[in-house]
Amino acid sequence: MNDFLISVLLGVVEGLTEFLPVSSTGHLRIVEALFNLNLHDSFWKMYTIVIQLGAILALPVYFWNRILKFLATYPRGERGDRNLLTHPLGLTIVAFIVTAIPAWLLTKVIGKNLESLWVISLALLIGGVVMWIVDATFTRPRVTHMEEMNLPQAIWIGACQILSAVFPGTSRSMSTIAAGQVVGLSRPAALEFSFFLSMPTMAVATLYDLYKTLKPSRETIGEGNIAPLAVDHHQWIVLAIGFVVSFIVALAVVAWFMRWVRTKGFAPFAIYRIVLGIVLIILLMRGSI
Repeated sequence: MNDFLISVLLGVVEGLTEFLPVSSTGHLRIVEALFNLNLHDSFWKMYTIVIQLGAILALPVYFWNRILKFLATYPRGERGDRNLLTHPLGLTIVAFIVTAIPAWLLTKVIGKNLESLWVISLALLIGGVVMWIVDATFTRPRVTHMEEMNLPQAIWIGACQILSAVFPGTSRSMSTIAAGQVVGLSRPAALEFSFFLSMPTMAVATLYDLYKTLKPSRETIGEGNIAPLAVDHHQWIVLAIGFVVSFIVALAVVAWFMRWVRTKGFAPFAIYRIVLGIVLIILLMRGSI
């Protein structure tokens, strides 16, 4: 397949799946297997990082008004009843820290062994079942806005997000949304906090991956890193296409998803995960992928 078409395809897949609770990592891995690509090749490894950055950029663009509002009211909040930790920005940072340290320690040890289609298919299936049960069970939220969240809720959501770092296919969005619903957040509140938490989480994780890729240590040399890499004109165009496509698609998905959850639940995404997980397991058992 032409590199430009591959770039558009992967950009669309990344933009569609990064913020929906269906696992972008799992879908990129599936596309890689179906089209016989090698996303661990030096250039394409950098490409996947670039399209993630494109998707991340969609969040501050979409939420710029909310971000400015939070910055203006930090740390006391609109009603003057918040502090450094309990303001929405403080809660976001706390949840990020709760995720970041253990996730970093765990992925250094076992992360390399988990990006298999078997792990992804099982994570999709199990995560779909959990999400469906949670969405059907926790239907009486106590918290309808991010501004009403408390510190224990943020810590719990941050802890649950670790699952997505350790088990590809779990989905960071699924983990944080379901975790939020369990502790009393409404669907829109859980989704919005998931989006805000993903900004520092994804930015730091992606930039760290980019740093490791461009500046490999002695231990990682020969493992698909790309330093030093001479990117030619053709490759710059491929990177640009993927970045722009991922950003545009992700921005549209975020806007649509925020409207969707105000009137509908997450059950369709849970069903999709379950079906996809089962199909993958069947294909793997038959040796088709």
